[in-house]
Amino acid sequence: MTGYDVVVVGGGHAGTEAAAAAARMGASTLLITMSLEALGRMSCNPAIGGIGKGHIAREIDALGGVMGLATDAAGIQFRMLNRRKGPAVWGPRAQCDRVAYANAVRQALESEERLQFRADVVTRLATSGGSITGVETQLGQHIPARAVILTSGTFMNGVVHVGEKQFGGGRMGERATRGLTGDLHRLGFVSGRLKTGTPPRIDGRSLDYSLLKEQPGDKDPSPFSYMTDRLTDDQLSCWLAYTSPAVHATLRTGFDRSPMFMGRIAGRGPRYCPSIEDKIDRFADKDRHQLFLEPEGRHTYEVYVNGFSTSLPESVQRRALRQVPGLEKSHMLRPGYAIEYDYFPPHQLQYSLATKRVAGLFFAGQINGTTGYEEAAAQGLIAGINAVHYLDARDPVVLQRAQAYIGVLVDDLIAKGTDEPYRMFTSRAEHRILLRQDNADLRLTALGRSLGLVREARYARMCAKRRAIAAMQRALKQITVRPAQVNEYLASVGTRPLSQPLPLAKVALRPEVRLTELLKAANQSAPLQASGMECVEDLVEIDLKYAGYLHRQEEEAKKVARLESWRIPRDFDYNGTSNLSMEAREKLSLIQPQTLGQASRISGVSPADVSVLMVVLTAARAHEVARA
Repeated sequence: MTGYDVVVVGGGHAGTEAAAAAARMGASTLLITMSLEALGRMSCNPAIGGIGKGHIAREIDALGGVMGLATDAAGIQFRMLNRRKGPAVWGPRAQCDRVAYANAVRQALESEERLQFRADVVTRLATSGGSITGVETQLGQHIPARAVILTSGTFMNGVVHVGEKQFGGGRMGERATRGLTGDLHRLGFVSGRLKTGTPPRIDGRSLDYSLLKEQPGDKDPSPFSYMTDRLTDDQLSCWLAYTSPAVHATLRTGFDRSPMFMGRIAGRGPRYCPSIEDKIDRFADKDRHQLFLEPEGRHTYEVYVNGFSTSLPESVQRRALRQVPGLEKSHMLRPGYAIEYDYFPPHQLQYSLATKRVAGLFFAGQINGTTGYEEAAAQGLIAGINAVHYLDARDPVVLQRAQAYIGVLVDDLIAKGTDEPYRMFTSRAEHRILLRQDNADLRLTALGRSLGLVREARYARMCAKRRAIAAMQRALKQITVRPAQVNEYLASVGTRPLSQPLPLAKVALRPEVRLTELLKAANQSAPLQASGMECVEDLVEIDLKYAGYLHRQEEEAKKVARLESWRIPRDFDYNGTSNLSMEAREKLSLIQPQTLGQASRISGVSPADVSVLMVVLTAARAHEVARA
């Protein structure tokens, strides 16, 4: 059969981003998935983004990925979360039309000339001399490949649990894949088991919306893609409901048949997205929990009951839902369920997401222990990039923690590992004021262009934005406002009036002042917007007001970068370095960090251990120089 540069196994969010990236960078690419109709399917909540996750989605878009444009094409409600807090933790979120999103992803993939598709199941990896040579499929085909990216999601030995019933499946209604885990064991990999869950879906026509609280989208919604000028489609509302002590009592009647409490599920679930039975068990003091009733699309009545993830018996789920005010007559379209699946702890990966045991083999997505579409898509993008770099014998692309949330994600997985589904939060990023969702293009689009992912139109748009920001920053320093122009506005926001003319930049520093309103009061909006591009005021205002924080984080990032510049040889003998602690030797030998910075972030490696490594590496460098 025809060979390919890159074969991607799996058509979820990791697989689609990996395949699109590899093909766009010039590699002949084949995406193999069980069902072509399921490409880009949102198997759980039909939503993209949120706190931390929205940052990742915008970074994927800034690098030329698929997710942002697909979200804008399919979005039915857009909200910027955390607006009451600082801009570092603002998080864009979009509720999507499930069918429209998958269609948008497929259209994007089919536009890539070097990408082909195959409906099949990979059951074995072909290797020779420690390198990947191709894949073998359920239909008996051997497909040669120079690099392979596994993005198997929850399908490897997946088991679905609903009460006392359990059956094989990667998603409800879709069969699990068998054989690949055993084949990876044959190659020396170790695996574990994780669990995730999903809530019931109900018929929106059976709800009493008069008893629910409406949650509309933003009046001026922000697109996900930097290539989208504005969102023009009407938005649909989500709705809020609440559980009650009666609901909790009904749920408890099914605990003796719960696969989670009865020990039938061995895998650990996501700590920060617990099931409803876990919530009422762990937080017994709370008499209610919030539920978000989210429409699944524009052309369906199906509603997703966010906050009610469960694997309790279907009859218990139904009775409990009908005790929620507004859901008394609800009709369940599909019960909630848990799914248990194989994953491969990420200490077995390099920072490129290439495996350590088999050259040319990459893992991305839930196979690495993550949860969430955004985390999976980010890994797929990085794996796709690095698979192509592997083919060309180029250095891998490794984003740093001060460069992107994607860098935080990969570093956390490899340096710290995970024994529960990993989810991104803004709290995981120590440089989060630098890594805002609004500046991902300024941070990453030039890199995307250098990789061959970003087309000229996107790069030109980013450059125009950068010029507009610079022009506005200069103007704010040069334009002086008089008290008569702005004192009325200043009084309206509760800040002291001016007693003398001041530069606009200095007035804008006041916490109560919004730059857009100040510009209107000073009659400066039109001249400043004419300088290059509209809607850059927020970015300029953030840079002004957070200049001190930004400077400190930039200095901290430089210190970290110095540690990252210390390369550690791949064959470094940690066990032969006697001054290292025993725990450090074990962890460093297992993870094999590529730089001193990576080594410093491994759990169990102390500052003293880092100092020892620095001394040893310095001596080694000096020896090499002397020999030269």
